[in-house]
Amino acid sequence: MPPVPLQGQRVTNAVDHEGGGMAADIPRGSERLAHILGASMKRNPYGEHLALRCWFGQPAHYAPETAALRLLVPDAPEDIADPQQWLFLDTETTGLAGGTGTYAFLVGIAWWDGGGLEVEQLFMREYSDEPSLLVTLAERVAERRVLVTFNGKSFDWPLLETRYRMTRTIPPPLPRAHLDFLHPARNLWGRRLGSIRLLELERHVLGWDRGADIMSELIPRTYLNFVRGGPPEPLLPIFHHNQMDLQGLAGLSSRVLSLLTDPETHGQDALELYGVSRMCERRGEVKRARQLYEQSIASKLPTETDRAARRSLARLAKRVGDFGLAREQWESTLGNSREGFESYEQLAIYYEHRARDPHNALAIVREALAELRRANHLGTISPGAYRQTQLRFEHRRTRLERKAGPCCSMRRRQGSAQVGNGDSTSGDIAR
Repeated sequence: MPPVPLQGQRVTNAVDHEGGGMAADIPRGSERLAHILGASMKRNPYGEHLALRCWFGQPAHYAPETAALRLLVPDAPEDIADPQQWLFLDTETTGLAGGTGTYAFLVGIAWWDGGGLEVEQLFMREYSDEPSLLVTLAERVAERRVLVTFNGKSFDWPLLETRYRMTRTIPPPLPRAHLDFLHPARNLWGRRLGSIRLLELERHVLGWDRGADIMSELIPRTYLNFVRGGPPEPLLPIFHHNQMDLQGLAGLSSRVLSLLTDPETHGQDALELYGVSRMCERRGEVKRARQLYEQSIASKLPTETDRAARRSLARLAKRVGDFGLAREQWESTLGNSREGFESYEQLAIYYEHRARDPHNALAIVREALAELRRANHLGTISPGAYRQTQLRFEHRRTRLERKAGPCCSMRRRQGSAQVGNGDSTSGDIAR
């Protein structure tokens, strides 16, 4: 189960209610909504909006090393490693496509405080509340300059920056760093789960079940119904959904960073080790990537991922001149797969240019062509990929036959009379 609000821990902002009463364009249900939620009105020179604060008893955050964080943000400043500077952010919007006509009507922010997670939700009762909400958000970002999101780099934050620009008077705040956990989650768990929705990650990675939850596609319509005079009660699941998203994001950030800091201790399976390996390789941490690829392979990866890991390990080993390890990985992945045909080619290159053994290189190329014909016959390779790969191997075979001597050319002519190229059928190379 996810952490839940502790009894009596809901708090509201101390605000001035002088001059009470609402403008004519504020929905009639706003006062009832504030009463039901325990929210209060926040006022500043730009107007008013509703604000709700609550505290969640949540497992303590993981204190990451700067090196782990730089796998996510290579040029991050030093203070990114201080979780007290983090501001978690998640929005609920009037549309899922973005654009200048889309508003963030509910902005949820959170930060670590008192051994748990302090959540603040800023709500637009009507579109005229937007400037006031944006000013308060800018104040929070100024207090904690490391923004933490899930897909916020692509959606939430660009949308908010657009809303700031649309006001023409309120400059967008400038975070010192932005940690987004969508792509790390995809690297670490995408192959296992397929879906990397936050809800699925909570269930299968964090072991949480948030229970009943509103469907995301219903959120814009629910808010628009309220603005047009509908009852406030249907908005309650949206506030709960936003709170759960913030808790899930906070929990996921700790899980990801514990893995990146010490994958050998915190990794739960070979796929997680493989995911960290890929992230290390992309950031140029070759030594660490090689070590983790080897550990993930030894931990029994699924077949397709095992081939991909061995391909990556061979590539890194070749780059540093460890041809013994590279050859071992190529030989282990030969066969009818994308990685398998690449391994045939790499082994042929190795024997021709490194081992100076054209006869062995030629034998590997002939084996590859035979395997390629079988793949074409079975329909496990597309016609285009088949022709392209066949031409590459045939060109190499012709050159190697010249190097290996006339007997090899004679053998080729005899084989060509007996074996056709096969029919082209559709399909991708089997992974």
